[in-house]
Amino acid sequence: MTAIIDDYLDRAVARALRGPARDRNPRVGCLLVDPAGEIVAEGHHAGAGTPHAEVAALAAAGPRARGTTAYVTLEPCHHHGRTGPCTHALLEAGVVRVVYAVPEPTERATGGAAWLQEQGVKAEHHPHAGSYALVADWARAAALGRPHVTWKIAGTLDGRVAAADGTSRWITSAEARMDAHQLRSQVDAIVVGIGTALADDPALSARDADGTELAGQPLRVVVGHRDLPAGSQLTRGPAPALHLRTHDPREVLRTLADHDVHTVLLEGGPTLAGAFWAAGCVDELLVYVAPVLLGAGSAAVPDLGITTIDDAARLRLVDLTRVGPDVRLRLVPTAATPDPEPASPSSPAHALVPASPIQED
Repeated sequence: MTAIIDDYLDRAVARALRGPARDRNPRVGCLLVDPAGEIVAEGHHAGAGTPHAEVAALAAAGPRARGTTAYVTLEPCHHHGRTGPCTHALLEAGVVRVVYAVPEPTERATGGAAWLQEQGVKAEHHPHAGSYALVADWARAAALGRPHVTWKIAGTLDGRVAAADGTSRWITSAEARMDAHQLRSQVDAIVVGIGTALADDPALSARDADGTELAGQPLRVVVGHRDLPAGSQLTRGPAPALHLRTHDPREVLRTLADHDVHTVLLEGGPTLAGAFWAAGCVDELLVYVAPVLLGAGSAAVPDLGITTIDDAARLRLVDLTRVGPDVRLRLVPTAATPDPEPASPSSPAHALVPASPIQED
């Protein structure tokens, strides 16, 4: 029976993937299955403001929904937002059983399964890795109350990101750089400080080995008060740029949340990263270490104000992977909020900028 449920949820995940990858709401899929095991209808959430996956499936099924089992990647919501509660829609349509893969992580929408049980609808939690992968970023952001932040560092064995003369291309290998571009394509936003933007004129795009831009492009974000020159790469390219004229990491994250950003990749120099660290806004570190020694040059990590070993920032190693001749370490601060895994296993002043110069607000 477990394998059958997994198959239905696999198909619900495939349906969910038709929804937008970057949206205020998570991607959700739903199947309605009759007692004979035949799929009556499918539905997915097409983005904020549109019917939820359950409602879309019910609409496709019509009266055939009565007596079915709903297989849903996320626990049906039980609140009034832009749309009504999915729990009420399921009950009114005559669905007799609901199998959901991921418990609803937000306080305002939770309680759907318990309410359905009270109404006589059998509700079962069936953990499913594919369903969790759909909402992992969204769930982490919901648990944190802000976007999830990854601080990316690429440096030498002795912790340098540039040589004494300022040169830094290339410390890490082509394989490591391609790995980082794949990461860029998977996050909602890349954030750099204005100093890095002026010094390096980065495109901050996600590209393939031959320079071709990948399908997924993040929002490109510059933090700081100074203007960018009209010809900079951040004033053109495959994705919008957002210039946030502030030095407050929490203000940055509040604004990005208003732009439906759930995941942030912190790139650039150590100054901005140090500010995010000091504000308690770094949730994980992704460190590419090249087998290179410089002995001098710019440090990967700024002064954190630590003066004694007892106060050292301790990190937990989550993953260690060889990438070409380099290694990639994924670490989390020991005090970081854990991933909210399923039980068992806007400021109008900050506007999206198209391919044109970023001006004062």
